[in-house]
Amino acid sequence: MSRKPTKGYFVKGQFVAEGSELDLELKKELKGTDAQSRTDLKKESLELQKLGEDLLTLRPDFMARLDLSEKLKDAVAQAKRISNFEGKRRQMQFIGKLMRLLDPAEVDAVKAVLDEQHSGSAADILALHQAQTWRDRLIADDDAFGQWVQHHPLSDSQQLRALIRQARKDAKPEKPGAAVRHGRAFRDIFQIVKTTLSPESALSDEASDSAFNKASDSAVYKP
Repeated sequence: MSRKPTKGYFVKGQFVAEGSELDLELKKELKGTDAQSRTDLKKESLELQKLGEDLLTLRPDFMARLDLSEKLKDAVAQAKRISNFEGKRRQMQFIGKLMRLLDPAEVDAVKAVLDEQHSGSAADILALHQAQTWRDRLIADDDAFGQWVQHHPLSDSQQLRALIRQARKDAKPEKPGAAVRHGRAFRDIFQIVKTTLSPESALSDEASDSAFNKASDSAVYKP
């Protein structure tokens, strides 16, 4: 009577009998690999969904630079117009499905323009804060005027000095305890400072801190 052959399979030239310890171990490893793959796919899907949501914040000029399908662009535009919560949720799910159809190069392009917009916004905010800080210091601190002229010699120092005098005069409350009111000079100083800083990409944080905190070694201009 012939012996019934053992069921099994070969792995890298080695025979693995079904039900053996090696078989169980290999199946366990395979199951773990499949589970890990499902986890990775879910993570990637969530990242693309979030990337699709970020597209709603993208400025039109940046969106125009992306070579995306009209269906995806229309879906994003429609999502911006939807105010109903459930309708918005369904639309974002649709956008997520479309995002999963993008190839890696298209996904990288979306990430790049989003990063570019974010970096530009951060730079604008920094420049705005620097302009506000310079304006307030020019009005409050006599030494700040000399420091400003030293760093920005092409500024119209006569006009700026006159505006500082007027801003200080406007800031004096009409009655004791009354709130400080800022006039046109206050706003004009800000515009001059902002315009001067912008073409120079403002001062770096280090240079700005030095300008604010280090006393000028040169003659100080008194407004």
